[in-house]
Amino acid sequence: MIFNTRVLKKIRFKTFVILIPVVAFVLFVGYQTRQDDDRTWSIYKADAESTSYSKLSQINTGNVGLLQPAWTFSLKDMAATGRPGSSECNPIIVDGVMYATSAKHWVYAVNAETGEQIWSFDPFAGAEGGGVSRGVTYWEDAEDKRILVTGGDQLFALDARTGRPIPEFGKNGAVSMNVGLRDDPESISVIPTSPGIVFKNLLIMGAEVSELYGAQPGYIRAYDCRTGKLVWTFHSIPLPGEPGYETWPPDAHKYAGGVNDWAGMSLDIKRGMVFLALGSPSYDFYGADRKGSNLYGNSVVALDAATGKYIWHYQIVHHDLWDYDLPAPPNLVTVVRDGKEIDAVAQVTKHGFVFVFNRVTGEPLFPIEERKVPVSHIPGEESWPTQPYPLKPKPFARQIMTEADLTHYTAAGHDSILKKFRSMRYEGLFTPPDLKGTLMLPGTRGGAEWGGAAYDPASHVLFVKSNDSPEIESMQKVDVEKETQNQTVFEQGKSIYMTYCVSCHGKDKNGDEPTYPSLIGLRNRMTREAALDKIKKGGGKMPAFASVIKGKEKGIVAFLYEREQNSSKVTKMETGQTKAGADKYLNLTAYGHFRDPNGNPAIKPPWGTLNAINLSTGDYEWQIPLGNDEARQEKGGPETGQEGSAGPIVTAGGLVFIGGTRDSKFRAFDKSDGKLLWQSALPGVANATACTYMVKGKQYVAVSVGGNKTNPSGFIVAYKIP
Repeated sequence: MIFNTRVLKKIRFKTFVILIPVVAFVLFVGYQTRQDDDRTWSIYKADAESTSYSKLSQINTGNVGLLQPAWTFSLKDMAATGRPGSSECNPIIVDGVMYATSAKHWVYAVNAETGEQIWSFDPFAGAEGGGVSRGVTYWEDAEDKRILVTGGDQLFALDARTGRPIPEFGKNGAVSMNVGLRDDPESISVIPTSPGIVFKNLLIMGAEVSELYGAQPGYIRAYDCRTGKLVWTFHSIPLPGEPGYETWPPDAHKYAGGVNDWAGMSLDIKRGMVFLALGSPSYDFYGADRKGSNLYGNSVVALDAATGKYIWHYQIVHHDLWDYDLPAPPNLVTVVRDGKEIDAVAQVTKHGFVFVFNRVTGEPLFPIEERKVPVSHIPGEESWPTQPYPLKPKPFARQIMTEADLTHYTAAGHDSILKKFRSMRYEGLFTPPDLKGTLMLPGTRGGAEWGGAAYDPASHVLFVKSNDSPEIESMQKVDVEKETQNQTVFEQGKSIYMTYCVSCHGKDKNGDEPTYPSLIGLRNRMTREAALDKIKKGGGKMPAFASVIKGKEKGIVAFLYEREQNSSKVTKMETGQTKAGADKYLNLTAYGHFRDPNGNPAIKPPWGTLNAINLSTGDYEWQIPLGNDEARQEKGGPETGQEGSAGPIVTAGGLVFIGGTRDSKFRAFDKSDGKLLWQSALPGVANATACTYMVKGKQYVAVSVGGNKTNPSGFIVAYKIP
């Protein structure tokens, strides 16, 4: 056979021309797939939509039982004799590098395959520092790759490769977040706890502010990722002329505080919408100086991400008197109605509800009733007459408690809590704080917490951890200025402590570990200067007390450091002043547990549950206890469940992973029925939401773990299938 070489050359040329794009396409798709797999958890809670969902399925229901530790990274930023830290960080992974923060707020870059440290950054430059940190934010533009993170009241931009501050960002790599709020930046301290979220070249940030009188407003702000320049501000307590201003007293914007996004936010990148979960106004438990419904307190708010302009809102608690902050970022989800998919927003709450809204319009997708609620009896207070109740889904936390729910560990213990229960005012979920004492359920730590929910797009199911943690509100009118006159400096400090600190740290200063630390022996662990700085700025669950102790610094230090001898009388200058005519009531047992005299919970278990809710139907797929207190478990009875703040994650492999319980276990459940498939003992409590990621074709699951006596700084533990 004779071939025409000209034809053959043409054929070869055409084949070459055809194959090049095919090969290039295959290589490009392969590269993109690898890059996508290497960035499956590159944002706090997995993605901009805050779903805590991973598309990875290499670890699945069939093989999760083989999961074993791959590496453990020991954090190294605390003294060996220090109090064990409690890390709340959800690490992110970008191109094989894990970025995480410690309980002390240091930033670490770790090889995600081996657990070897690449770099670390101390935002406090050797000072004491600390405070809650739930992670970092990653931003890039071509070869400019940055980690954006807060330390104290500073926002830092770090080179993702080296951990060094970016000089052109703010001043030498840092921006003060005290600037741009209402009051003098030098006299306030705003400390974010959750990472911000990136929209194009903007970093959108919330913040934690004090929950006491004199708190700053929780404005939402957007910063330029390159320069640190403040680009826009949304006034969560509206200024004159802004929507919602009429829901406050005329001058409230000058003094009211709170209404902050401390738990994080979510982003619809396509629509350019950012969704906020806002907290309660301050003071949390008494609102005579903020009469009205108090927008945008306790509201889901949608803003234009580029400009900060208001789009829509829904207020979930009117005129909050219970500290029912929206505790977690809204989940951006999709629900099915009449065979059609609707983009939606799902918001879990502390009082045990899931509110579901149309993402574009804010219209509720399940009916919501405004129901009458009990009226406040405290002088000056004007509680709101109604509160919203969604008809579906049903509450995932207990909202009613009766005498039959009281525990009976001993006859004396039962009699004690029964007597207390009968002595209090209690009329259900929205019973206002009262001078005779009020029972709160689910409580300020109840329902959903900052770990939030995980959403599975395949089944439209929302997974949420819940707590049942009743507490008692004990309201009392206080005038610290009057009470501390004619006292010694030590006595003044004791009065301040017994007013503001006793509910968390206890009359004996023993605390309630690990959430509320013991203050006994503080002089052996922390300098007076460091302790005073922490009291002023806050840290962990403790708000900033700068305004409370102003002029009384000597007193609180004398009491905490037991310097009673040679304590002089308080001078007029040291006493300070309060605003004339401003009555103040404080909840003296805020954030404490309702327990019997032996420390046992007053309510029968379960104290913690994991719930699976179908958002299309509003029905429950399953509900199980999560965690176990073996010492209090009835013989042969179900597990008790345990209180915890960490949230679940869900994967395409059919798994739900979650830690967060005090039994120091990390667990995996079958997402379809809640069956426990795997668990692992941890070196401490994993009070953090886990993450999962792919490196070099291998899937890992990792979680931040709190410290122990061996290593107070804590750990990051990663697992894989060998």
